[in-house]
Amino acid sequence: MSALLPLFIAIPVFSAIFILIIGKFDKKHFPRIWSILTSISLLVILALVWGKETIVHEMSGWKPPFGVILVKDYLAQLMLLITNGIASLALIYSFSYIKKYEDYLRFFTLFLFMLAGMNGVVLTGDLFNLFVFLEIASIASYALVGYGVDAEELEASFKYLILGAFASILILFGIGMIYAVTGSLNMADVARFLLEINPDGSNKSVLMVVGLFIVGFGLKAGLVPFHAWLPDAHSSAPAPISVMLSGVLIKVLGIYSLVRVFYNMIGMNPIISNILIVMGSISMVVGALMGFGQDDIKRIFAFSSISQMGYVVVGIGIGTPFAIIGSLFHLFNHAGFKSLLFLSSGAIERCRGTRKLSELGSLREIMPVTSGVSVIGSLSIAGVPPFNGFWSKLIIILAAFSAGYIWLGVLLILTSFLTLAYYLRFQKNVIFGELTSNTRNVREAPFAMLMPLIILAIFCLFVGIFNGWIIESLIIPAESVILNQLGYISSVLGI
Repeated sequence: MSALLPLFIAIPVFSAIFILIIGKFDKKHFPRIWSILTSISLLVILALVWGKETIVHEMSGWKPPFGVILVKDYLAQLMLLITNGIASLALIYSFSYIKKYEDYLRFFTLFLFMLAGMNGVVLTGDLFNLFVFLEIASIASYALVGYGVDAEELEASFKYLILGAFASILILFGIGMIYAVTGSLNMADVARFLLEINPDGSNKSVLMVVGLFIVGFGLKAGLVPFHAWLPDAHSSAPAPISVMLSGVLIKVLGIYSLVRVFYNMIGMNPIISNILIVMGSISMVVGALMGFGQDDIKRIFAFSSISQMGYVVVGIGIGTPFAIIGSLFHLFNHAGFKSLLFLSSGAIERCRGTRKLSELGSLREIMPVTSGVSVIGSLSIAGVPPFNGFWSKLIIILAAFSAGYIWLGVLLILTSFLTLAYYLRFQKNVIFGELTSNTRNVREAPFAMLMPLIILAIFCLFVGIFNGWIIESLIIPAESVILNQLGYISSVLGI
């Protein structure tokens, strides 16, 4: 069964190369169909390894900590589901959406390399390979943000590249310091060594690594004050790439890496916890306030992503089992409703030719399906019951109060009202506003674009109604991995 794990990386890589070769003979149909089949095959492989406890694959037969390994535990399983599920829907959506562009080969090749990199980040049990896969995903995403080669897109891509490269340097420097201190790059082996030399978390070299990782991974996650690249990149990219950036990439390269490194490797302590709570709180509030002042709906969604990742990081910082469950559940939910909103924005822009609130209105009359799912996405992210966002926000708020963070619980509630306010503004102006004069000959989006929207809307409602079952079957097993550092060491090293 462990032999299946490398396929999560190998299949998208070889598919990308295959598209480059075969796509020369059929530039329009083959890349679109083959990339969808690739993403579906990854979901089939995930189904084959689903539910199994920790699986460790030793590359080339070398046992850890000497060889490179891939590790599939319940946390990795959750992230693989999010990554490959959202990627499949984004690729189906791209089938029609991409027709506005000409260079199909580059789009789908880069998309699959980005997917391979993210799967690698989730599965690797080795720090240096975490960096390598992170770079593969990042470089592909830099190019995809500038895919349209307009001035705005190229500027956003360049800013993203500069700040992303800075983050990568900090992360690499941190990895080098970890190797200097422990003599190992295997995360479980590093964790075992740090438990011996740094039980109270006071080692100065390790504290330096903590600072480097917080800035580096915080920048990848788009947390305030490292968020400058995110609004431009997410709003300038093609809609399917905005979905991957906001729905998956910032979670895998930023949030997941933070959780894996701090909880399973270095070990949480009050210093890290307080820093994450402060960063999460600031991100939550700043993202929500900035969302108010935007006229571009994709920039509203982009700033909203900063705010929602603040919720997730706050829960991670609190660190109780209840808070971790809330964070993971909100991360899972955010992948659904934010992907739905970004895909809706792509359908709106394609059919109306604009993303500006001031130029849109009464969409319900001319694009009823897109309008309906946009309302569901807005209510979900605003935390309105019975949709999924309500339950994950409620758990984080209750976790803050139960852990004694009264001020934080109040702040979480106030930010929820802020979020509701600017999504009501979005609905008022775009869905229910006055019909503008430039709506003649406007049609609903094609079926290939509507299908992912409908699936995601059903997801928001289904997860909201059956939240208890989802939490019990998906979230709690992943939470148990995060809070069991010794279990992670034991399962990987076999000791």
